[in-house]
Formats: sequence, C-alpha cells, structure tokens
Amino acid sequence: MLEASNLECVRGERRLFAGVGFRLEGGEMLYLQGQNGSGKTSLLRMLCGLTPPADGEIRWRDTPIGKLGDEFRAELCYLGHHNAIKEELTPLENLLASAKLAEESLSEDTALDALEMVGLRGREDLACRYLSQGQKRRVALARLVNERRALWILDEPYVALDTAAVTLVAGLIGAHLQRGGLAVLTTHQTVTVPAGAVRELRLS
Repeated sequence: MLEASNLECVRGERRLFAGVGFRLEGGEMLYLQGQNGSGKTSLLRMLCGLTPPADGEIRWRDTPIGKLGDEFRAELCYLGHHNAIKEELTPLENLLASAKLAEESLSEDTALDALEMVGLRGREDLACRYLSQGQKRRVALARLVNERRALWILDEPYVALDTAAVTLVAGLIGAHLQRGGLAVLTTHQTVTVPAGAVRELRLS
C-alpha cells in the first residue's frame, strides 16, 4: 500500500501544488496528469524519497518512507524521464549493469530475451550512442521485462516510442498490476493498460 497525504511542493518562491493525497492498493495504478511545470516529476521524486515534500507525508505499508530507507528502495523501481543509460555501453551491457547496481540476478540470456522483446534484436552489441532516441528509450524500458519490485514509478514511459512499443510497455505494466504490484506514472498520451484499477490525479 502506498499512501500520500497533504503533500506540498515549493520550488524557489513558487508553490507548485498543495494538499495532494491518494492511496493505492496492490493491483492499482495512479495516472498522474497535469501541464508542463505543474510538478508531476517533482511529485514522482517525492514518492521515491529523492525530494522531501514541503509538507505532508508519504507512507509505504503504513510506515513513513523516511523511516524505511533501504527497505523501501528495495521494493521500488524508478524510471525517470531521462533514460539513465551509458552511451558508451551496449544495450546488453547497460541492462546487465543496471541489474548489478540493483543487486538483482540477471543472466545474459535473460537480458538478451528482454532486449528482443522490446525490439532491439540485432542491436544488443551496438554502443547506445548510435541508437535513435526511441531505441535508447527501449533500452531503459527493457528493465521492466524482468522487474519484480512491488512499486513502479515511471516518468513518461511512452515518450519517443512507436505504437507497437507503447502497447508492449502498457502490457508490461498490466502484467505487473495483475501480480499485485502498484504503479504511478505520468504520460501525455492516452494509453489503456490491460489490467488493474486505474486512478487519476491531476495537478493544476
């Protein structure tokens, strides 16, 4: 269970939002909406524990995330708006390195299968600097194929993807919700996720 209550975000002298709250149970997704500059990414960073709110509280399984530390991070998968891949590494090397940093077991064969699923077959050994923006995004999203952490927080996961890739990613999110996972995501696109209850929150 993820619960946020009375969250406030202030940047400089500007208050982006206040009084924001929601509650998510297993199998539910929060679709976060709002114009550019409304604080969507800031809210996601708060939910990850990367940015403290000016006011309010975030709880995971009924405990404030600030008290959980690594215990909370071990259940969190965060994919930001930026791909967070190393341009000099290949897609395969990036995927294996991400798993190692997260202290997760991922064999080379399993990583290759994930890259094939996201449409990167034949490019797994090409340095990422030579890939298109859509292909780089696929490298980042390949992490979701084998991701089993309970809470997914995704900032614009569909950006730079074609229709087939959007459908694939929506299916991965749907499968995660079917397993009882939770997801929070921002997107400017209307995408149907094939499973789970979807809640909406608009920042203004």
